[in-house]
Amino acid sequence: MSGSSTSAASGGSFLGRAGPLVLARLFTAGLTLSIPLVLARVLDLDDYGTYYQLFLIATTLYYVLPFGVVQSLYYFLPRADAKRPFLGQTLLFMSAMGLVGAAAVWALLGYVAGWFSNPALAEYRLPLAAYTAFLLGSFPLEVSLTSQGRTKASACVYLVSDAVRASVMVVPPLLGASLYGMMLAVAAFAGLRYLATWAVSLRGATGPLVDGQRFREQLTYAAPFGAAMLLAIPQQNAHLYAVAGAVAPALYALYRVGCFQLPVVDLLYTPTSEVLMVRLGELEREGRLEEGVEAFREAAGKLAYFFLPFAAFLFAAAPEFIGAMFGEKFLPAVPVFRISVLGVVLSILPMDGTLRARGQTRAIFASYAVKAAVTVPLVWLGVKHFGLMGGIGSWAVAEVVGKAMLLARVPAALSTPERKLGVADVIPWQSLGKATLAACAAAAAVFVLRAGAHGAWAHLPTGFLWRVLPLAVAGALFFTGYLVVLHFTGVRPLSLIAGLRARRAG
Repeated sequence: MSGSSTSAASGGSFLGRAGPLVLARLFTAGLTLSIPLVLARVLDLDDYGTYYQLFLIATTLYYVLPFGVVQSLYYFLPRADAKRPFLGQTLLFMSAMGLVGAAAVWALLGYVAGWFSNPALAEYRLPLAAYTAFLLGSFPLEVSLTSQGRTKASACVYLVSDAVRASVMVVPPLLGASLYGMMLAVAAFAGLRYLATWAVSLRGATGPLVDGQRFREQLTYAAPFGAAMLLAIPQQNAHLYAVAGAVAPALYALYRVGCFQLPVVDLLYTPTSEVLMVRLGELEREGRLEEGVEAFREAAGKLAYFFLPFAAFLFAAAPEFIGAMFGEKFLPAVPVFRISVLGVVLSILPMDGTLRARGQTRAIFASYAVKAAVTVPLVWLGVKHFGLMGGIGSWAVAEVVGKAMLLARVPAALSTPERKLGVADVIPWQSLGKATLAACAAAAAVFVLRAGAHGAWAHLPTGFLWRVLPLAVAGALFFTGYLVVLHFTGVRPLSLIAGLRARRAG
């Protein structure tokens, strides 16, 4: 870390910009988390599996069809004087992709239903097509604000949108509506969000709505990343599709619970990565790119102190977590869940955002191409011979391979002619070491607690509050131990939280 006052100020301001986004997502994380938890209790296992299959299809299209055009706003808007053309042509492009997604759902859902051995899936053709169209069309909403430095406005949009989305997914089933009724409500919400995207994104922007030359530049930049998404999203979801095609909807519901994660990665990683991209663009424009490695290490170090303990706790307290959140009928998902928490650890380094900010989207494409090549045989062999554990294991191996390839390219992306960097130069070793030591010590305490109190847990009365008690005790023990060990290593937890608060230097 640079010791100069300039760098320090810049770093504080950089992390401060992510603060509103982090706080907004923190507030809505509980609401978002409630969706699968509530549905797990009001839907039977077959409908619960169908719910996951419906959103698997929608989210696959949501991440593939944008072709990197929306994400390119992080590159172009910080550098552009006239921002309206980039915003307008992105909105039009995503509206067209929404129609493509809806057409794909309408035409292919029957075939997918046959593949998943779930004929009921085809009954949701209309609401799923509408939801997909509007969801894709509204993709640029928060990105258009964050990429212009309007993080507070983006945070407000996240807050309102996520809260309403959680409500329309949870309230109808609680009132007795069927899964089909919930899908109609979700489609209506997506339609309103699409209208809001046009109203909010273009506000205050200047210039023509579309500029042919700029759109070609935008497509040229986005193409490698978009092609990477064409590989990455099917690759990341390959184990989900393979398991869905191999087992009944009820067993697929267990697998998806095993793949469930608290929204901590989206809560912290996404806004931090987004603001890092904007920061790197500003540093490049100001001729201060040599400060980019300090910004990267600072962001990764802060993420390590949050992600490593979350991953260690979820691994150690997996039985308590699954039992409390979903109920005892989902306890067979614990082994799958423990492997899936690896994804939290792999999100510590914001590598993809860094490479996009530096225009090195071909490196992202290469990593996803290799991951796809690795995934196909792994998933086929894993699910065939090892079932659910083979599915999640194949995902984990492919993720490690892809992250290693991205890490190998980050030093060159942050290097300058005067300062050549290696992999060791970009990793925040001190933060990683301290966070790992504290997280492992706290996790060991949870295993000791379970060994000593397992008999007592088995005799607890029934009811939600009693079911949550073991998780609460394990959580209190873990995070107390984590903070104590951090304190002895010289880390002050309050300073970490302060680094994520909204503030501006100067």
